[in-house]
Amino acid sequence: MYFIDPHVHMISRVTDDYERMARMGCLAISEPAFWAGFDRSSAEGFRDYFRQLTDFEPKRAGWSGVQHFTWLCINAKEAENVSLAREVISLIPEFLDKPGVLGIGEIGLNKNSKNEATVFQEQVDFAMKTNELILIHTPHLQDKYKGTRMIVDMLLGDHRVDPERVLIDHVEEHTVAIAKEEGFWTAMTLYPTTKCTPSRAADIIEMYGDDRIMVNSAGDWGPSNPLAVPDFIREMKRRGHSEQKIRKIVYENPLEFFRQSRNFQFTPPVGMEGDSHLADSLNPSS
Repeated sequence: MYFIDPHVHMISRVTDDYERMARMGCLAISEPAFWAGFDRSSAEGFRDYFRQLTDFEPKRAGWSGVQHFTWLCINAKEAENVSLAREVISLIPEFLDKPGVLGIGEIGLNKNSKNEATVFQEQVDFAMKTNELILIHTPHLQDKYKGTRMIVDMLLGDHRVDPERVLIDHVEEHTVAIAKEEGFWTAMTLYPTTKCTPSRAADIIEMYGDDRIMVNSAGDWGPSNPLAVPDFIREMKRRGHSEQKIRKIVYENPLEFFRQSRNFQFTPPVGMEGDSHLADSLNPSS
């Protein structure tokens, strides 16, 4: 089955991962800006990173036939330094019109601190002024519910924010309803040890439905699996869910959200141009 991975950090992966994803049916990925495994020391480090995301990584993805899209921001783990964050935000306009740049993300909270909230709100303000989509990172583990609630409240407090243009990521059983009930898009991250497993993600779909929700691998520097979306597809098939339902979650929902961006120039495979009514006979075996 064809799929789109809406959140995966491919600069931390080897080229073989692109090839494996393509063989499993991955048509496109979106890569949010994130932490490098260490705190960068200057805004110029981010400028080079943004160049890598917008210039080189799309070419590397293309070697395997995968379409690459990206997001730009200063991530939550480095947002404690407000002065640096403001310097980084000032660099983003020079990259916003690059092909494949979908919007501002992944912004959010890490430790739910005052400085992180300040930088988050300033990046939301920037996205509103530039009419960009937003991709949200919610905190890990014990801080997730509090952080998700803080994020949703800050977004709802800005009358300019349209929930249909915001994707809140890393939702789990105790946070998915907070986002979905307010009209935001949501995504579940499939990690081997934290966040969701394919089985838990299938449980959440069965409890909360398949509207405004998607799954991703968020493959990065740590323990992660860039083939987690195919694992989810297999789990859903094992439970007897229809091809149509699975396809909606792993392909049609990302398309519906991403196509709100002016820079989302997606090319479906020949014969799949009517991407909301895909022919099963055209899907590669998984």
